[in-house]
Amino acid sequence: MCTTCGCGAGETRPEEHASHEQEHRHADATVRSHSPGHTGDAPESAYRAAEAGHAHFHRHADGSIHSHTHVHAGKHVPTQRATAGTNDLHFGLGPAGAHAPGISQARMVQIEEDILAKNDRLAARNRKVFADRGVLALNLVSSPGSGKTTLLVRTIEALAGRLPTAVVEGDQQTSVDADRIRATGAPAVQINTGKGCHLDAGMVGSALDRLALADDGILFIENVGNLVCPASFDLGEAAKVVVLSVTEGEDKPLKYPDMFRAAQLMLLNKIDLLPYVNFDVERCAGHARRVHPAITVICISSTTGAGFPDWLRWLETHAADARARRRESVAALRQRVAELEARLAATTPQP
Repeated sequence: MCTTCGCGAGETRPEEHASHEQEHRHADATVRSHSPGHTGDAPESAYRAAEAGHAHFHRHADGSIHSHTHVHAGKHVPTQRATAGTNDLHFGLGPAGAHAPGISQARMVQIEEDILAKNDRLAARNRKVFADRGVLALNLVSSPGSGKTTLLVRTIEALAGRLPTAVVEGDQQTSVDADRIRATGAPAVQINTGKGCHLDAGMVGSALDRLALADDGILFIENVGNLVCPASFDLGEAAKVVVLSVTEGEDKPLKYPDMFRAAQLMLLNKIDLLPYVNFDVERCAGHARRVHPAITVICISSTTGAGFPDWLRWLETHAADARARRRESVAALRQRVAELEARLAATTPQP
């Protein structure tokens, strides 16, 4: 579940809590609003003040959150902050970084913390499975229509005989993409999320129970097409790979900064269409690096194969790192067992 759209199967659900506010004017002409709220709750007035930079939250010993909202006399604070000189509205400036009608900012923060904490525990379990088996797990994220599945089909075919691969496919409905993957001979499990707009670690863990995952290979997790919610959910992957096509617009990294900030690699796909679209590759790469200076950018075409040598080299390098870490872990474990056996032998009385 995400606090932005309320999707998913998590047990935690947004709930509207009643709160009451009292405003009074101090001698210094400052209007101060005190709203005790219920456990984990803070009033919407606090959200409005938070956007103006004047809200303060603190938690009491009984677990309740108390907010103090300070608004200077004569200053109007809009519910949605407008950019000076324009009619633009910003709903993501409060402490939660998002807005949901009827839910306070403090409550949204608490919900997100609860959901992500549970997800992170499951992601850690997935990550241990991958580490124990020397598997490089990659979370492929993008908006719909970027070409992720076509990219995966060509990648799997190129890696045949070089590295074992498997795929977890995420969509709201149908098994169309998983069927395309299975046609290559690679094992695939389809996850249909229904109204859910992203995969979570629990879903991926359930898929692993059904997936013929080979050791020392690569697991591609094709997430639901969405550049918002998947950015917040760790699936246990080694890296997020964001796929952006040249037909989508070069400003996507600035419009969806959380996703590009979370990604280690950006694949700029469909470059064979560059002669037919108005798209500046360098400008787009610059936007991505402005959001995430360390991001790697590879330009590819899943249709013509342009750029694929660089993409495959990146995959093989990171897969080799995953295998090396597994060997080191096994060697360390064997060394530890040998030390314990030697210690036991030294303390055991000889007949």
